[in-house]
Amino acid sequence: MRRSLFLSVLILVFALPVNAQPTNHNEETVAQLQAEMAAGKLTSVQLTQYYIDRINALDQIGPNVNSVIEFNPDALSMAQKADDLRAKGTVLGPLHGIPVLLKDNIDTGDKMQTSAGSFALVGKPAIHDSTVAAKLRAGGAVILGKTNLSEWANFRSFFSSSGWSGRGGLTHNPYSLDRNPCGSSSGSAAAVSSNFSAVSYGSETDGSIVCPANVNSVVGIKPTVGLTSRAGVVPISHTQDTVGPHARTVADAAAALNVIVSRTPDKGDSATSGVPLGWQGTGRTRPTLPPDYTAFVDPNGLRGARLGVTRQGIDNAPPQVVQAFDNAIATIQSAGATVVDLDSQFTFTPANGEFLVLLFDFKLDVQKYFATRVGVPMASKTLADAIAFNNANASTEMPYFFQEIFQFAQAMDTSGADPGNNPQPIFGGETYNQALAMDHDAGASLDSALSQFNLDAIVAPTDSPGWTTDLILSDHFIFASSGLAGGPGYPIINVPAANVLGMPMGISFLGTAFSEPTLIKIAAGFSEP
Repeated sequence: MRRSLFLSVLILVFALPVNAQPTNHNEETVAQLQAEMAAGKLTSVQLTQYYIDRINALDQIGPNVNSVIEFNPDALSMAQKADDLRAKGTVLGPLHGIPVLLKDNIDTGDKMQTSAGSFALVGKPAIHDSTVAAKLRAGGAVILGKTNLSEWANFRSFFSSSGWSGRGGLTHNPYSLDRNPCGSSSGSAAAVSSNFSAVSYGSETDGSIVCPANVNSVVGIKPTVGLTSRAGVVPISHTQDTVGPHARTVADAAAALNVIVSRTPDKGDSATSGVPLGWQGTGRTRPTLPPDYTAFVDPNGLRGARLGVTRQGIDNAPPQVVQAFDNAIATIQSAGATVVDLDSQFTFTPANGEFLVLLFDFKLDVQKYFATRVGVPMASKTLADAIAFNNANASTEMPYFFQEIFQFAQAMDTSGADPGNNPQPIFGGETYNQALAMDHDAGASLDSALSQFNLDAIVAPTDSPGWTTDLILSDHFIFASSGLAGGPGYPIINVPAANVLGMPMGISFLGTAFSEPTLIKIAAGFSEP
């Protein structure tokens, strides 16, 4: 089910006259743009300028989606370099000459800030590229700018509003500007949905790629932990964080994934050297990674597939939302897949240790990240210093919600502790290892369902359609399925599935570690017949 042109029509009714709206490349795929550049009908410089003009017209003014927090002043020179290489017969990869946007927690060793949305990290830019940014440069992509996000990747307060950051303000859902773009990779998804780029990159710990994809009607791939490097990314947790793409089609998302996959170990991220952290010591090995994830894009990918369905609380949602999911399952069956109802015969083990693990990891991991920065308030400082910074700058950093999660994380006793082998009890009496084991049990449970029912993947509702943004009462989540894969570090792909009273809604395909090829095939079979 391809996303409709509804957004293109909606966004044209705002701000500038129609003849001033840059629209000539809207909804074009990466493959289409590459074909135009190969044929000499389009240059990377022209495409980059097009996106700059469109962002200026519709993101910064006009409807003011507010998804882009900063332009890269070197974008046009990068585009010219890509054009020069193409003229000499050199194309570096599937994103050669394609402008891309990066979430503002991904380091770029250039003139742009990497702030996680907080002024605590504003000052001198990061010294080095993140591994992801370096791979994009090596692949010929044009780094167009940074996207807004939920500050600190939505790990600061229990009462946050997704899409808001102190530095960037509030990102809006382009389908209805009073609706929430979800977090924390809100700007990444909203920008692609608005045709501000064909591809963007976000990060996820639990839901932060797939929820924005769900409410903004784009494809989001949350990769297996360890498939893409987190080196140079402002962290929440080394056990769960992962970087992945937003795009308008599964094919584009697969192409974007290709460029950033760590096919050899990255010395900056030990998770890239083997299996996900949750499986270390269990005898599992990392499979050989495919050279091209786009090879698995198959419009007939559902034919013969066997999928387990779990509803994950959607039956408590409004009837229109329930019906949208039921219709998606009917579409899956009509495309030739066998559907197995899991809820009536299987109970997933929840990742009950997740929050404790994240609190513990964050306190240590963010301090390690601070040590990589210079010329910013948090350079070589600690989480306690970040808390103090927020208190000292409360009118800017905490006008709507506070920092209870920061304070809980600071309360963790991490003195002298190995974050992967901590014997000290934390909240609830569990040790870190016991909490981590609960998350691993969730992965074993998902694997058990796949094995017991001979399934290729699991399909679930991603989240509800976007709610009206509420800066007083915070986010309004009704249900979500990302937790099934969050704790164990497993992959998810969200694809657009429905339109509920004008608002998008997606479904998610989930699988075991490194099952991205299978998930891409199935997702393409649903969304790109």
